[in-house]
Amino acid sequence: MTLVCPHCSCTSTDGAQAHAVLAALALDDMDAALAQGLLEALECPGCEPGCNALIADARSARQIALAARDRHRAREIRLHRRKAERDAARVPKASPTQAPALPAAAAEVLARALAKARMPR
Repeated sequence: MTLVCPHCSCTSTDGAQAHAVLAALALDDMDAALAQGLLEALECPGCEPGCNALIADARSARQIALAARDRHRAREIRLHRRKAERDAARVPKASPTQAPALPAAAAEVLARALAKARMPR
């Protein structure tokens, strides 16, 4: 069975896939157009240039939308990664057990002893 072009009534058997895509586009059914091969569809040699332009325009618009979706997904992944990196940087690192600082009086005694030891005799 030969599929007739919904726009120019072409009955070329060479353009059956293009006619199926155009029929789906005429119904505004993008899923069916993709299933019929919108992204791979060849031009119908028997159709008018306007019919082939419809396929080319729909294919181009869909490729642009798919590229935008890919960019959006990549951006989401990048934002999640950056957020995870920021969250990891905010977590205080566990410090090894440090000896408590000297009390003020002991620090003063140590400072005087160091100063006395550094004085030439």
